[in-house]
Amino acid sequence: MSQPTERNRLDGEASPYLQQHADNPVNWQPWGEEAFERAREHDVPVFVSIGYSSCHWCHVMAEESFEDESVAAVLNEEFVPVKVDREERPDVDSTFMTVSQLVTGGGGWPLSAWCTPEGEPFYVGTYFPPEPRQNQPGFRDLCDRIADSWADPEQREEMKRRADQWATSAATSWSRAGAGRRGR
Repeated sequence: MSQPTERNRLDGEASPYLQQHADNPVNWQPWGEEAFERAREHDVPVFVSIGYSSCHWCHVMAEESFEDESVAAVLNEEFVPVKVDREERPDVDSTFMTVSQLVTGGGGWPLSAWCTPEGEPFYVGTYFPPEPRQNQPGFRDLCDRIADSWADPEQREEMKRRADQWATSAATSWSRAGAGRRGR
């Protein structure tokens, strides 16, 4: 399979947080339509990692996983990896954080989300260790399992159904929040 992204494109970004990841072996793409177009062209999911410069666990996960060549190989082959600075894109952070809170009951950073090429998340979490521990899957194993599920037509349909349900739930949540603010 050819890689959906040819290189890490964060070197041209203004965000100091994104610049910190410009030398990762992961072929990070900035948030934008071009990344999702690549995912559609290559028929792969998008992996979105949201963080910020002073986030301790963001740096830990970067060191443990995003600087690891074997993890980078999986992310580069099976996904379009997108890195987001939550301080630069609070709209994106808010959207994914809402889904994380609805689905997992919590949130935090780094926020990790696997999405359809249309940008709807079907699996979310925060920090994932490199190896399984304390009821958390290891990051690379999780990426492998998600890629395998995406390759299976039945499982992919289930992932898309889940993404649609989560998007609907998040939209309902935003609608209620907006109605509450207007009422004050």
